[in-house]
This record gives sequence, structure tokens and C-alpha cells, in this order.
Amino acid sequence: MAYPVATAVFLVLIAFVIVLGFFAGRWKAGNMDHIEEWGLGGRRFGTWVSWFLIGGDTYTAYTFIAIPALMFGAGALGFFAVPYTVVCYPILFLVFPKLWKVARNHGYITGPEFVRGRYGNRWLALAIGVTGIIATMPYIALQLIGMQTVIGALGIPGHIPLIIAFAVLAAFTYTSGLRAPAMISIVKDLLIYLTVIVAIIVIPIELGGFGSIFAHIAPAKLLLPKPPAGGSGAYTSYATLALGSAMALFLYPHTTTGILSASGPRVIKRNAALLPAYTVLLGLLALLGFMAVAAGVKTMPQFAAGFAHYGTTFAIPALVLYAFPGWFVGVAFAAIAIGALVPAAIMSIASANIFTRDIYKQFVSSTSASTETQIAKLFSIVMVVGAVVFILGIPNTYAVQLQLLGGMWIIQTFPAIAFSVFTRYFNGWALLIGWAVGIVSATYLAALNHLTGAIWAFHILGYTIPSYIALATVILNAVIALVLSAPLNAIASDRARDATSPADYV
Repeated sequence: MAYPVATAVFLVLIAFVIVLGFFAGRWKAGNMDHIEEWGLGGRRFGTWVSWFLIGGDTYTAYTFIAIPALMFGAGALGFFAVPYTVVCYPILFLVFPKLWKVARNHGYITGPEFVRGRYGNRWLALAIGVTGIIATMPYIALQLIGMQTVIGALGIPGHIPLIIAFAVLAAFTYTSGLRAPAMISIVKDLLIYLTVIVAIIVIPIELGGFGSIFAHIAPAKLLLPKPPAGGSGAYTSYATLALGSAMALFLYPHTTTGILSASGPRVIKRNAALLPAYTVLLGLLALLGFMAVAAGVKTMPQFAAGFAHYGTTFAIPALVLYAFPGWFVGVAFAAIAIGALVPAAIMSIASANIFTRDIYKQFVSSTSASTETQIAKLFSIVMVVGAVVFILGIPNTYAVQLQLLGGMWIIQTFPAIAFSVFTRYFNGWALLIGWAVGIVSATYLAALNHLTGAIWAFHILGYTIPSYIALATVILNAVIALVLSAPLNAIASDRARDATSPADYV
């Protein structure tokens, strides 16, 4: 092994959280044969546990690798993640306490269940559920990429360590349910905070201060380029990417699951106020991308193989290896690896909840509570195994491209979930048609971009407006659902009246 001290510290911390994952099943556990206990932790998590849990499944291992890598490669555009993670919290504050109340009153554990209860349309719920599962699979795969990157940086050969790590993940998820990632997320987040705080102090000192760091960045990468005449250029790209990403974030099954596991709506509101602390952390983390440029890690011979294999995602592992002693490298890399285990566990549980409640129970067979939980446990393993096969069997670029599509797809559930918290005006079939149009149009535009970019230049009244495809298509989705709801509601009302016997009017 190239870094024995770092590897030893890394393995000790990973072993610790694995033991913690199995122990978590006994933590405030009720009847683990009930899916609400296994898949939502019994809705018992208070403010601080929810803060760690939601933060842990929102800010993933790939976040801590990819955002600095984007800054390293693209510059200022990569900083969109900061405003995006500011805008998402008002959405959390306004929408999800209301959603929690309805879900708790009716025993719902998924977003699709809420929609089915609102509109009595199981096909709309199925569409939203399948969208969530499909969007989640490449998301889990990206966590594998994050872990794979740090394992490779330590010089540990082959895929066997990755397979072992996620086999253990599947095991403690099966036994402990949501309590496992909830407990592990506390360790993960403390390690991440420690790593970033130390890095943001030590590395600038080593590089001569922030002035010296920014002096190494090309001026074109420090600011968004000025828009050309007749267009809005990168300005609208940046703004729509931030807004669209914020709208999509809490619609993913894993983030919804984290929210619904809270002990009450006040806990959610408190977290909407407290979670921006992670945004501060993310802003500091993004600066590590510029530090990697200033350090010149890409030109260092010892990192040439890493950059050749992993591309710009290797920038942060290279910077950590360059700047810190072996023991701290082990701590930092363990933080990233644990940052893969936590969201991957929640993603597999959330997908299992959807499969059990919104697919199997609705379209295959209604089962007892214990059988329902067993099906969910088995499907959580299927999700983890599927992600491992996914990442080992196809190039990493495909996982990134599918994650790009996943973001465009998951936002199409926004009208059915977020709007329905506040109004019953919409018709379930109108929402389903809007969803279908949004999915098809987003996929078509992404395909025209060869799945390499999320921005499309829309030409409106002679003005060129580059925009995030997901935001443009979800607006189309919402408009269609809004326009069609009135006539479809009228038709449904007429059918209900026609089905009523004359005697009912006497």
C-alpha cells in the first residue's frame, strides 16, 4: 500500500462505523417488523438527529468530491451549489411541515403515497414512485464513485474493498433500517466538519494565503463571463441551474425519507433554519478546488495516474495527500467514504419503501405488516447490489450522465407533490399528463445535448436565454397540468352526477 498510515486510520474508522451501523438497530427501536419503524425510524428523530441525518443524505460523498472538482475544472460556474443550497431551505420550510402532518395522520411513508391519497390515482403515484427509484439508482452509483476515488488514492487495488464495503452496507441496512444511517451520519458529519475546517486553515497557510491562491486562478474562471448581445449567457444558466436544483433536492426519495422521519413539523422548521450551516461548509469546501489549482497538483508526477484514471474528481484526494500527514489523510478519506455509506443506505431504504408501498402493495398483493417490511428489506439489498453492478459494469461517465437525467426527471414530480400540499385544484390525470410531457421533453433536450450538459439555449422573441433544462420542462409540466385540470375535473364531476340515481336528487 502506498500510504500505510493513512490506510490504517481509514480502515479503523470504517470498521467503527460498520459496528455502529449494526448496533443502531437497538437504538430507541420499536417493533422492527413494522415498516414505519424500519423505514422511518418510527418518526422519532428530534432536531439534532434530523439535522445530522438530513445533512448526511443531502451532502453526499460525491458532493464533497464533485463540487470542488467542478471549481477546479470550470471555475465560478461550480459555485452555483452555494445559492442552490440556500434557496432549497425556504422550500423545505414551506412545503414539508405540511406534508409531514398529512403523512403522519394517514400513515404515509413515501411521497407517492401522499399523492395517491390526495387524488385517489394510483397510476400517478406509480409514475412518481418509479421516477424516484430510477433517479436514485445512479445517485447511489455516484456514492460508489466517491468511495472508489479515495480507495484508489490510498493505493488499495481492485474492486474487492468497494464490494465488501457495500455488502456490509446492505447487511446493516437490512438489520437496522434508517437508524443505521441516522447514527452513522453523526460521525460522518463531525469528520467532514473537522476535515474542512482544518483544510481551510492549513492549506492557505501552506500556499501563502488566499491572495496567493486567487492569483493562480485564471480571471475567466473567477467570474461568470459577460453575456453577449441579444442573450443572457451564463447568467441565466447559473440562476436557473441553482433554482431548478433547489426545487428538485427534497423530492428525491432519500431526502423525503429523512424529512418524514422527523418527530414533528417543528423539527422540520428548525432544521430549515439550522441546515444552512452545511451551506457555509459547502462554500468553504468549494474553495478547495481553487486551492488544488494553486497547489498545482495536476502537474505533480505522483498524481498523474490518479488524474488519468479519475479525471478532475481526483483533485481533492490529490490536494489532501499533498497537504496533510498520513494520519489526517486517513481521517479525511474516511469522512468521504462514510459520506458515501450514509446516503447510499438512506437511498436504498427510501427506494424500498416506495417499491413496497406504491408498487408491490398496490399492483401485486396486499400483505401483512411483517411481510411488507421483509419485502422492503429485500428490495433495499437489490438497490445496493444493482448500484454495485451498475458502477462495475459501465463507465463512470454513464453514471454521471444518468444522474444528470435523474435530476431532470425528479423535478417533474414537483407539481404533484409540492403544489398538492397547498391545493386540491389539480386533477390527478392532468398531473400525470404534465409529468409525462415533462419527462419526455427533458429527456429529448438532454439527448440533443448528447447527455453532456444540462443547459439548453431557448430562443424567445429574438432573445437567447440559456436555461437549465429541468426548470424549463417542469414549468411546461405545471402549465399543462394547470390548463387540463379544470376540464378534467368538470368531466369527473359530470360522471359522478350521471352515476347518481334520480332518487338521490329527491
